[in-house]
Amino acid sequence: MNISNSRRIVIKIGSALIAPDQDGCRARYLLTIAQFIVRCRSMGKEVVLVSSGSVAAGSHLFPEDAKNSSVVLKKAMAAAGQTEMMATWDRFFDFPSAQILLTHGDLRDLERYNSIRETIFTLLEHGILPIINENDAVTSDDLKVGDNDNLSAMVAAAADADVLLMCSDVDGLYNKNPNLHEDAELVHQVSEISEDIYAMAGCATSSVGTGGMKTKIEAAEKATSHGISTYIVNGFKEQTFERLLLGENPGTVFLPYDEPMHSQQHWMTHTASEQGEIVVEHDYAEELKDHAEPLAASNISHVNGEFSVGDTVLVRTAKGERLAKATTNYSSCLLNFLAEQEQTSDNGQLQQSIGPVISEQDIAILEKS
Repeated sequence: MNISNSRRIVIKIGSALIAPDQDGCRARYLLTIAQFIVRCRSMGKEVVLVSSGSVAAGSHLFPEDAKNSSVVLKKAMAAAGQTEMMATWDRFFDFPSAQILLTHGDLRDLERYNSIRETIFTLLEHGILPIINENDAVTSDDLKVGDNDNLSAMVAAAADADVLLMCSDVDGLYNKNPNLHEDAELVHQVSEISEDIYAMAGCATSSVGTGGMKTKIEAAEKATSHGISTYIVNGFKEQTFERLLLGENPGTVFLPYDEPMHSQQHWMTHTASEQGEIVVEHDYAEELKDHAEPLAASNISHVNGEFSVGDTVLVRTAKGERLAKATTNYSSCLLNFLAEQEQTSDNGQLQQSIGPVISEQDIAILEKS
């Protein structure tokens, strides 16, 4: 699907476009992108904006020698820069916008994830532009997405978007690093994301952002598995957006899956973080390779980590093969007790009485790489 016949678009803007000189927000590139958003909305399309740049936008408010300093200072830069970034976007629009700040902890919790979805849908229903960023001012390492490429893919899935548009500082994915090889060729279309595609990814070309081409391919993998057409385009060129509005492909498009994952399976596979592991017996592992099967306590070999009822866990074999991610119906405490007990008749009755550890509808089988 291209921009011209899409219904809902998620646009990801990086720090280098927001604050190219790291001295506050600049309209140099943003004005063209804002005009593109206005034109999309005038064509009846809904737009969600994922905007990086809070740290880069706020860094000029601190001493020069603080820019490469502590994490605490960078959090302060993000807090100061976020207001400047929102004010900058607001200047370009004659319609209202709304700020949504997220951490991975918000996204990996199903109740909060669904709340985020409802908020986005309600804003769009009322003609308000959602502007989303990671909450860098408060997030910690274990709650951090880490880059807004992958965040944009998670948001696109949550928003049920048709198209994800990632604006980069290069024209798209090249078959080799164009900064090092004069004969590098732009890959216009990717129908399947394989190891060969990942091998084409170079390092980040911008000194401002946190992501590179690899994170964009990771994001494309998340989005396309949800049925979302994903583009990597050059956000620094005005003609990029003219061509997109004409239905053309000015960069690289990653085609969506023919049979996308349903929403909860996608959330579990690409957004939820596993809180522990359940190691299963060989017979169950073989069954799970073909189709989702409820997991009985008797099929558990042992349990790793600590998790609670409703947490996401990794299901794997004793040899380490990753089989599935799933929502557990029981805590690690109870499962450890059952797994470590000798196989007595009483224990067998107890295992049968508690019902499935994982229900069939709560299993997302992982694709083999």
